[in-house]
Amino acid sequence: MNTLTQLIDTYAEKLLQAAKTAQKQAYAPYSEFRVGAALLLADGEIVNGCNVENASYGATVCAERVAVWSAVAAGKLSPQNPPKALAVTALPCALCLQVLSEFAGADLPVLVAAADGAEGGYRLFYLGDLLPQVFRLK
Repeated sequence: MNTLTQLIDTYAEKLLQAAKTAQKQAYAPYSEFRVGAALLLADGEIVNGCNVENASYGATVCAERVAVWSAVAAGKLSPQNPPKALAVTALPCALCLQVLSEFAGADLPVLVAAADGAEGGYRLFYLGDLLPQVFRLK
């Protein structure tokens, strides 16, 4: 068993539960589409995020970006200190994937909770599969 498989086996349920807990905190009065995210940091800490909508739709922020920015603001996430995994309750959008690519490589596991709400059910993707062409300035 490789270290990535061990990581997923060890953290999958805990990450998915954290994402589902964060989902309950979402502020989504316009779409009523609540999303939660849980970002596993290098030190084993989990940082949650939820979507926050705004009447000016462009000001709405996705759960994944809330988790990333919270980790950066806490001084716990940088390109030199990348995350280990992400769990979300809905498939991430391209904007969130691009933000994640600033801090993580193509091999970042992305666990997406089963749409039917099945306990423990999820689909496993990798950042590079979901965003095969990353925008880079360099």
